[in-house]
Amino acid sequence: MASYILAIDQGTTSTRSIIFDGNYSPIASDQMEFTQHFPSSGWVEHEAEEIWKTVLETSRNAIAKAGIEASSIAGIGITNQRETVVVWDKDSGEPIHKAIVWQDRRTSEYCASLKANGVEEKVTAKTGLLLDPYFSATKIRWLLENVDGARAKAENGKLLFGTIDTYLLWKLTGGKSHKTDATNAARTLIYNIRDGSWDDELLALFEVPHALLPSVEDTASNFGETDKALFGVSIPVLGIAGDQHAATLGQACFKPGMVKSTYGTGCFMMLNTGENIVPSKNRMLTTIAYQLNGKTTYALEGSIFIAGAAVQWLRDGLKIIDSAEQTGKLASQADSEQNVVLVPAFAGLGAPYWNADVRGAMFGLTRSTGPNEIAKAALEAACYQTRDLIEAMQDDWGRELDDVTLRVDGGMVASDWTMQFLSDILNAPIDRPTVLETTALGAAWLAGMKSGTWPDMDEFANSWKLERRFEASMSDATRDHKYGEWRSAINCLISK
Repeated sequence: MASYILAIDQGTTSTRSIIFDGNYSPIASDQMEFTQHFPSSGWVEHEAEEIWKTVLETSRNAIAKAGIEASSIAGIGITNQRETVVVWDKDSGEPIHKAIVWQDRRTSEYCASLKANGVEEKVTAKTGLLLDPYFSATKIRWLLENVDGARAKAENGKLLFGTIDTYLLWKLTGGKSHKTDATNAARTLIYNIRDGSWDDELLALFEVPHALLPSVEDTASNFGETDKALFGVSIPVLGIAGDQHAATLGQACFKPGMVKSTYGTGCFMMLNTGENIVPSKNRMLTTIAYQLNGKTTYALEGSIFIAGAAVQWLRDGLKIIDSAEQTGKLASQADSEQNVVLVPAFAGLGAPYWNADVRGAMFGLTRSTGPNEIAKAALEAACYQTRDLIEAMQDDWGRELDDVTLRVDGGMVASDWTMQFLSDILNAPIDRPTVLETTALGAAWLAGMKSGTWPDMDEFANSWKLERRFEASMSDATRDHKYGEWRSAINCLISK
């Protein structure tokens, strides 16, 4: 009997494939990084075909490592980096250009022109999003405007658009399934989260032909079956969710008021608001948390562009560390008398500022500042930005979140030093689960639940296990002083 689940976690810098058993435990995994392309300042691209190859190879490797037959896999769940755009030829399957990544800022001027024309309020009312290069629609338009012949082909139905989930599904099914789920559709700027459909008015605004678009399904759905040639058998794809939505599911944040924060390349916090669409006064995003059995659950989300990517910068850019694991030790050895503040606005600032033009800066440097202090500042920056999000969410939600424990996941949360500082700066408990791969777990739960091999929400929520809780120990005076320095650094940059 098929009882295993394959979760494909396709992220911004790497792809992970994980096999889960019937007890929701990961038993084997494989991971591969892929190339980041930076063709111009503020531009970020990926080779879609290279991403596909990492998905296929890691999936096969994970199955082999688990020592199981592909026929024993009950279903596949996909979770993916959101907003990243791929447009490909419907017949040949060849992408017309490199994928334009969510971090990419090339459409900043176009977004500014739309804002100047006063259309942002209408866009936000329909999508819950802001007019920002972060989202998919302006990237689609850029491709159609800048790739020879693309617009004509798109209007004639010869091209297909997809976020990464859609592209992978199309490849997995041998070109038979062109679909997405509601969470990914909700991040495109052309999907009406109130009506649950592609919006004709927004399609006209961004000049995106309807013929490009995939059909939109529930987060758990029968998306199609894999081509038999890939794994030797056909495996149903039963779950798709954008990475932060999958993490919300994996953290079992099923009740309104529950909050999770994921620390990967960026940092993304999601507050479950239930059936209520909560507009933001603080430039947070209103989005779809998940959609099951035709019922939509909404959320408030705060998006930080750079979190773990700042640690990658220490490794690959400054070359002051060899691995991410070193940062916590360096931070613990930093000179406590130095107050170095790093604002990692390498691709602009996300919530609650949404300033595409700001760039990174470091404050408080002295002659004795070294790797320890810079590493500490990089870790602290993710925590300060998390407090920015918490305070904005409290105001939007209209109720205090002080009594809410923050559930955390992602690569950075393995650092005890970082999690303790996060608890200190928030003055709130931080819960780290036993399964840190909650994004993949959420995707796996969708597929497992849809296949009937995993339980429903309530039983799954009861299975969530705590690995460690971090409690605040910092004095109010120190907390206020440190956060005040962060706010001063931010104000220096956004006031220019």
